[in-house]
Amino acid sequence: QVQLVESGGGLVEAGGSLRLSCAASRSIDSILVMAWYRQAPGKQRELVARIRTGGMANYADSVRGRFTISRDNAKKMVYLQMNNLKPEDTAVYYCNADPPIPYGAEAYWGQGTQVTVSS
Repeated sequence: QVQLVESGGGLVEAGGSLRLSCAASRSIDSILVMAWYRQAPGKQRELVARIRTGGMANYADSVRGRFTISRDNAKKMVYLQMNNLKPEDTAVYYCNADPPIPYGAEAYWGQGTQVTVSS
């Protein structure tokens, strides 16, 4: 069972940037698609960006052109560069596979990292 640890969140003003990191406890070579998700207060978790092993990436409409996902399999890391942040980007951000890694009958989720964007 791989474990994922997210970091890099914080408080930033609108228009600012953050780079999130996700460290995996074991190789992610066999995980075809890695992704970043986010969950804002009172809202369901949503997929923000996903990246295949070969590097092809897809983004939610709300972040396309502002966020960039990348992965470094050799380092067991996944990143999310977030530029031109907006208050509506405020959420807890999680990395996971797509679909999410199963954990029993549920899905595995790490502790996430909080991103707060002030207006």
